[in-house]
Amino acid sequence: MEMSPSANVLWTSSNTSTPDLLTTPASTSCLHFFLEYQDNAVLVKHYNYTGKLQRDRYREGLKPEGIAFLVVCLLIVLENAVVLLAIWRNKKFHLPMYYLLGNLTLSDLLAGITYMANIIMSGPNTLKLTPLLWFLREGGVFLTLAASVISLLAIAIERHVTMVTMRPYHGAKKGRMWALIAASWALAVFLGVLPILGWNCMHQLDRCSTVLPLYARSYILFCVSVFMAVLLAIVVLYARVFHIVRANTKRQGLGLSSSLRKGLARKSQKYIALLKTVTIVLGVFIACWLPLFLLLLLDFFCPTRSCKLLYKADYFLGVAMVNSLLNPIIYTLTSKDMRRAILRLLCRPCLMTRDGQVKKIGMPFLECSFSKTEVATQKLEGGAETTVSSGNNVTTPSPIKAHYPKLFKS
Repeated sequence: MEMSPSANVLWTSSNTSTPDLLTTPASTSCLHFFLEYQDNAVLVKHYNYTGKLQRDRYREGLKPEGIAFLVVCLLIVLENAVVLLAIWRNKKFHLPMYYLLGNLTLSDLLAGITYMANIIMSGPNTLKLTPLLWFLREGGVFLTLAASVISLLAIAIERHVTMVTMRPYHGAKKGRMWALIAASWALAVFLGVLPILGWNCMHQLDRCSTVLPLYARSYILFCVSVFMAVLLAIVVLYARVFHIVRANTKRQGLGLSSSLRKGLARKSQKYIALLKTVTIVLGVFIACWLPLFLLLLLDFFCPTRSCKLLYKADYFLGVAMVNSLLNPIIYTLTSKDMRRAILRLLCRPCLMTRDGQVKKIGMPFLECSFSKTEVATQKLEGGAETTVSSGNNVTTPSPIKAHYPKLFKS
C-alpha cells in the first residue's frame, strides 16, 4: 500500500521534528550546566585568571605549614569528640542549654573534618578537581562556619527568651531547642549550597573572587554581611540578658532576709557564670574569624591581581581554625562540671579518687571538687533544689521559689 505524497510529507516532517522536541532549550541548558561542572579546564581557567597559578603552591606538595594545619585539625576533631561524648554520657548535661552547646561542638567537629579535607585536596590536587568537587570542598567550610555562627545565635536566643519570660526549661519546652538546632543547620546548608546552585562566577571572570576563584564576589560579600549581622545580633542579645540579670538581682534582693538574699545571689551567679562562658566563646570566635572576614571584604573591593595579601589567605584560614580548637578548652576551663565529666571520661583512675574527687596534682584549674558554697547552691536553705549552671533544672521548691513563684513558673 503506497502513501500519498501529502501523507509522505507529513510523515517526514513529523520525524524531523522529533529531535527538536527532545533537544529543547531547557534540556540543552541543563546538559551544558552538568558538563561544565565536570570540566576541569574551567577550574584551571579561573585560577589562571586570578593569577594563582603563578604561585609555587600549585606545583609543590604539602608544605610544613600544611602538615601543621593537619595536626591542628586532628586535635580539633579529637577535642570536640570528647566534649560531645561527655555531654552524651553525663545526665547532668541532658538539658536544652547543653544540647545547644553540643550543637556548637558538633559544628566545630565537622569544621575540623572539612578543614582537613580542604588541606588534603589543596595545592597540586586543586588543579585535578572538577568544579563540582571544588564547590563541595569550599562549600563544606562555608557550611560549618555558618553552622558555628548560627549556633552561637541560637544559644543567645535561648538565653534571652529564658531570662525575659523567666521560665526555665522543662521537658515540654524542648521543642524550642530542637527548632533552634534544626533552623541553624537548615540556614547553614542553604548558605553553603548557594554557589553550586548557580550563584558563582562561571563565564563571568571579571566578577570572580581572588581568594576563591569560582565564587562570585557578591556571594562572598553576602555571606560576610550575614555573619556580621548575626554577630551583632548576638552582642545585642547578651547585652540585654546581662541587663535583665542585674536588674532582677537588685529588684528581688530588696526586702529579703540575709539567707534568701544569699540564695538569690548564688542563683544569679549561676546565670552569670554560664553567660560568661558563652561570651568568652563569642569573643574568641570574633578574634579568630575577624581577620579572615576583613580579608574577604578586601577581596570584594580589590581588583584582580592587584592585592598581594589575598594570596596569603591560607594563613588567615589557619587563624580561623584555631577557634574550633579553643572552644572545647574554654568549656573545660570555665565549667567545673564539664571539667569533672571530661576528666572522668579521659582518665578516671589517674586523675580522680574513688569518691569522685580530683587528686591534688598541683594544677588549680583541674581542682573541680565542689566547695561548701557550691554544695550549698545544690541545696538552698535546706531545700532539695538542684540548679546547674544553665539554670534550667529545678526539682523541688525552695524558700526563694516560695517568695518568687513567677521566676520558676513553668
